[in-house]
Amino acid sequence: MRTALHSVLAFSTLSAALLAGYSAQAADQPAASGYQAAVASPIRLEDDRKTDAKRKPAEFLAFAGVKPGMKALDVSSGGGATASLLTAAVGSKGEVWAQNAKPNPKLQERVGGSTLPNLHAVVADFNDPVPKGTPPLDLVTINMSYHDIANTPADRAAMNKRLYEALKPGGILVIVDNAAKKGAGLSATKTLHRIDEDTVVEEVTKAGFKLDARSDYLHVAADPREQPFFKMDAPDDKFALRFKK
Repeated sequence: MRTALHSVLAFSTLSAALLAGYSAQAADQPAASGYQAAVASPIRLEDDRKTDAKRKPAEFLAFAGVKPGMKALDVSSGGGATASLLTAAVGSKGEVWAQNAKPNPKLQERVGGSTLPNLHAVVADFNDPVPKGTPPLDLVTINMSYHDIANTPADRAAMNKRLYEALKPGGILVIVDNAAKKGAGLSATKTLHRIDEDTVVEEVTKAGFKLDARSDYLHVAADPREQPFFKMDAPDDKFALRFKK
């Protein structure tokens, strides 16, 4: 009788532990509906939504593994479209820094014209894009801009190392960009605004990152990769890389 009772209690304890673990895991992994809610958030501008069909923001958030409460940095943020998307996804308990090498009027207007205390516009050199006083980061994103940074005098090795240092252990760096032909290296960054995927992997892993995943959610096999994306009538081929510290 005691053996049977002991078995029942042990099973109940194990079941409770498994259920608690499952619940914690489920809470830790945002549902697809959460990403769609971020995409539909009113803090995003209508101009942001015009590129949604091409950029697939919900898929971007899912690939980056964005979760409520995260601390994130968007490098070369431009007008802040990606930073606003991240802000909507991390929620009120999260925080996002939007970095540019020089002030961006559109970003300043976006931040100044909204009640978003957790979205910060940052002006910092690419060699050290992490603002002083920033807590350890969960996520860094460089969305369609790594090739542009390659066209500046910035030391990308120094930048990548600084991003590595700024992330928590297990932190994530996501880079999405326009794909050049394999083997093109940096030769198409100015002319076609494209970059070789393997070159990005090589540069980033030298800073200590490990390539965690690739995604083809923006892959367009029909793109010959011979034109700048902004001169194409059809969608261009892009790659998405996720690195882990």
